[in-house]
Amino acid sequence: MSKQTVLVIDDERDIRELLTITLGRMELDVDAVGSVNEARSALAARRYDLCFTDMRLPDGSGQEIIELIAGSFPDMPVAMITAYGNVDAAVNALKAGAFDFVSKPVDIHLLRRLVRTALRLSEERKADAGSKTVPGADRLIGDSAAMTEVRGKIAKLARNQAPVYIGGESGVGKELVARLIHELGPRSAGAFVPVNCGAIPSELMESEFFGHRKGSFTGAHADKEGLFQAAQGGTLFLDEVAELPLHMQVKLLRAIQEKAVRPIGGRDEIPVDVRILSATHKNLAALVEQGLFRQDLFYRINVIELRVPPLRERRGDVPRLAEFVLRQLATESGGPVGKLQPDALAALEAYHFPGNVRELENILERAMAMCEGDTIEADDLMLPQRAPTATTAPAVQAVLADAAQAPQAARVAATDSLEDYISNIERDTIIKALEESRYNKTATAKKLGITFRALRYKLKKLGID
Repeated sequence: MSKQTVLVIDDERDIRELLTITLGRMELDVDAVGSVNEARSALAARRYDLCFTDMRLPDGSGQEIIELIAGSFPDMPVAMITAYGNVDAAVNALKAGAFDFVSKPVDIHLLRRLVRTALRLSEERKADAGSKTVPGADRLIGDSAAMTEVRGKIAKLARNQAPVYIGGESGVGKELVARLIHELGPRSAGAFVPVNCGAIPSELMESEFFGHRKGSFTGAHADKEGLFQAAQGGTLFLDEVAELPLHMQVKLLRAIQEKAVRPIGGRDEIPVDVRILSATHKNLAALVEQGLFRQDLFYRINVIELRVPPLRERRGDVPRLAEFVLRQLATESGGPVGKLQPDALAALEAYHFPGNVRELENILERAMAMCEGDTIEADDLMLPQRAPTATTAPAVQAVLADAAQAPQAARVAATDSLEDYISNIERDTIIKALEESRYNKTATAKKLGITFRALRYKLKKLGID
């Protein structure tokens, strides 16, 4: 069996020799060059499984090499060699497509772990070459354009080690996305360690993240490893990262930059090899502007951003999602699979879902408890009545504005309850949209931003002929 090949690009002879010796002891075939032009020639002459490139080269930059490899050799992992503490260069390299980075002076133990991870990635990329299926599709339900795009991004992000910030509202499935990025990447054999940053008391955070030594504080009766050590070789998922207090943000930033942690009461730092994924439903950029989240940490964890769309932006996925959830509920309970009647499915498609997929799960679980047998009617869903929101089409907004300007006494007198009032607004909005669309129901549904089936359900419910 032929040896795996590595290309080292660095203008410092000592670094080239160090990497050549270290990698050679790992039974790897190493070529070492000192410039961009020599690297181009080497890449044209031979196929490599892995590449290391310095940031500064006499006739160009390592960034050029990374961009060349990303464009011409997408299956080849490339790592940047940076000066100690040069975080900006490392972040730019990751954004350009680098797999990871290593700082000078080179830590041999970290280097070896990085190489093993990178070579696993190289083998997986070769094995996946030509595959048209997206792994994980069976767990990330939906055929909408939005979800197809998310699945495509997950497949790409799984291939490197860049920190990913997963944005999206509560209940959209951010942890599932993080798990898929982990499971589809070269760290899948390692642990996936999720942590809710908002659930850890401030005074215990440092111990939870970095561990502690016996006797380091009252109650420390034994050594304890932290979350970073637990995720060694795998992925640490920081959910609700916006909840981290400022003092902890400083310590977290240092751990990420130095790839090492110091347990409370410990003398030495412990090298850690983890990939950082983070998420929050809050606007992290706005918190940075308000001084509530450190800008340097924001840039470090937000190398690549992946937005998970809310359910209202992919209403077409509701039927499949509902079917999936009902099958899961049946498996858990040992009972029959619930059957959504047409009116119930239309009601779900018309609903706004402020709680997203998590709310859909709760609604269906409640409906299965309330329905007769396994048949779910619209009334079994017990959906709350909602006025149209800020995402509603312009025609709806115009009607709401007119309603808001009407005298309060007249509005109250015309309705017997809040539910009647909301129904009247909804009825007026639909009638106006029908008139503007010359009673073309397909065009009316499009104008209102709902499906045709949902419009039919509302017409029936509101008694509009």
